Amino acid sequence: MPKNDQPYCVKDISDLAKSLAAQMVKKEAVPSHLELLNMLARAAGFRNYQHFHAGDADIMPVRVMTEAPLVDMKKIQKVARHFDAGGNLVRWPGKASERTLVLWVLWSRIPARRVFDEKTISELLDSHHHFGDYALLRREMFGRGMLTRQRDGSRYQRIEQEMPAEALALVRHLGS
Repeated sequence: MPKNDQPYCVKDISDLAKSLAAQMVKKEAVPSHLELLNMLARAAGFRNYQHFHAGDADIMPVRVMTEAPLVDMKKIQKVARHFDAGGNLVRWPGKASERTLVLWVLWSRIPARRVFDEKTISELLDSHHHFGDYALLRREMFGRGMLTRQRDGSRYQRIEQEMPAEALALVRHLGS
């Protein structure tokens, strides 16, 4: 039986690579030929290889596969070195991307849906770090949209939002 060519096209090779990597992480062994075909088809938005192979021009991908974003665990471990064994921040990171992750950890430790006066939020932040600059942390969190405050600085509240995948991974890493 002759083999028919099956052209394969994706909009973004980076999305393809991310999808394949996320699917391969779930595998315990090297995927078989058919498993790899299914993975490629899913990365392009098809249900499986059979759906892709149907070749009907009217059949469109059912959805673009949305996997959880990949997390760079080396970066997480590097940022985790800014914390002591008890999970308290020891030093302020030099890189902005690392500072953002550190702030997310501190944000996660602020109770949700509670309003704090300046003294209380400062004490709370002070209890989670050792370098003595709670005002820097408070200002940075406000500036990055993690906290709201009244104009006179008398009331603070955590802004509820979804944490980025890397920040969540760091929080989990520090908790273990």
